[in-house]
Parts: sequence; C-alpha cells; structure tokens
Amino acid sequence: MIPTMTHRYAPLRILSLLLIVLFLGSGCSIFKKKSDTVEAAPVEQMYEKGHTAMKRGNWSAGAANFKGLVAQYPYGPYTEQALIETAYAQYKAGNHEEAVSSIDRFIRTYPTHRNIAYVYYLRGLVNSSRDAVFLQKVWKLDASRRDLATPHQAYNDFSIVAERYPNSVYAADARKQMADLQNTFARHELEVALYNLRRTAYVASVERAGHLLETYPDSKYQNDAIATLAAAYTGLGNEALAADSRSRLQKADPGHPYLAGKWPKFPGDWRKLNPFAREKSALDY
Repeated sequence: MIPTMTHRYAPLRILSLLLIVLFLGSGCSIFKKKSDTVEAAPVEQMYEKGHTAMKRGNWSAGAANFKGLVAQYPYGPYTEQALIETAYAQYKAGNHEEAVSSIDRFIRTYPTHRNIAYVYYLRGLVNSSRDAVFLQKVWKLDASRRDLATPHQAYNDFSIVAERYPNSVYAADARKQMADLQNTFARHELEVALYNLRRTAYVASVERAGHLLETYPDSKYQNDAIATLAAAYTGLGNEALAADSRSRLQKADPGHPYLAGKWPKFPGDWRKLNPFAREKSALDY
C-alpha cells in the first residue's frame, strides 16, 4: 500500500510540535524581565545601590531605588532607613511636595523612631526651601498678599526639634533656623506696614508696626518698625506719639536714616509701568 501524503508527513508534524513546546518552555527564562531580578535582590544590596546613587548626586535614581526596596521589603530596619533616605533624596532633587509626603508617612508610621528628631528637622528644611523657591519664581510680589503658611510650618517643625529634642545634634541649627524665620515674619509685617504708609493708610501702618514690635522683639527690623511708627504718627498728625517714637529710635539707633530724613525711600512710580520690573519696597534701597 502506498502511503498517502498525510501519513508520510505525520512524524514531521509531531517533531515540530515538540520543538515548539520546548522553545516556549525555555523562552520564559530567556525573556525574563530585568525588574524580576532586581526585585529578588537582597535588601542589603538594594539599599547599597540607592545609597551609592545618592553619594554620586543622582537623587532621582536614589529615591527610585529606595522606593523599590520599600515595595519589596515593607518592614525592617533597612525599610525604615530607606524611607528617610527617600525623603532626603526627593528634597535634594527639588521634589518638595513628594518629600513632605514621604516625611508625613514616616511620622505617622514611626512616631517614636530613634531618628524622629532628624525627620522633623528635615521637614523644616524642606518647607523652608519650598518658600525660597516660591520667592525666586514670583517676579512681582506684594508682601501683603504673601502666604506664610509654609514658612510657619517650617518654624513649627524646627520648634519641635528644639523643644522636644534639645539634646539632639539638630537642635542648635533648628534654633538658628527659627531665628531666621522670625526675621522673615518680621520683615513681612514691616513690608505691609510700609505698604500702608505709602498708601497713607496710617492707622493700618501703626497696627502692623506695633504688631511687629510686640510679636518679634528680637528681630533685626525693630528699629525700622519704630521709624515706621514715627512716620505714621506724623501722617496722622499725632505729634506727641511721633516725637515719642523718634526719641525711642534715637536711643536705639541714632544713625538710622529716618532721623536724617532719608527713610523710607519708596521706589518710583515708573516701575509700575515696567511689566518686567520686580516689585521693590523701601527695604530694598
């Protein structure tokens, strides 16, 4: 009997199917993703990889590696440190919102962690940086409209470090940061007082300058606030209070330019006509 075409090629078909099955079975290992290998790496190796990236200044890569570590190993000392390192890397990369989010997560999860003082200190630095970046980006800034919520949060964070953890290595710098922020708050009050003085809103100017003197008695803008009071009282026609403020300024700062009639020096109106001119106050002259 002469075999048909079907019978003649049947063994070849079976052999082809076997080869396909073998190829597909080996293909799973051939085409395995690199990420599978990375996820299976030991926690020490993953931490070292992220730490190495940060030492090289590659903050984004460092944060990504630490995030991968936390996802693969959600518990343990390496995970706790990786969360802190993630926040620091995000801060250095300029991702302030992400850094604050990471820090808030850490504080909620580990409120009594041995490094909690540093975490609060880091959040203070992040919020201070957020405010600095905001000021750099804004070309025209009316001081009376500036939102101080972020620097106030930074002040609160530094205050926590200084008061709750006075013996930590971060306490001294936290107190310095608080003093700098107090000057920021005082300047804001003075800017608004001068803004109102220029608008001849003398009562509002007196209120702001007085608030500065009462709330921030150690700021570097004390004498300017006294000079503002003297100018505002003069504008109100209250010579007794104006003279009292001048006498007070004479004792505190006899060389203040207000006493020589050279302060405040407001910017000219021509700046308002220039759309590219940054807003200035008497403190910028």
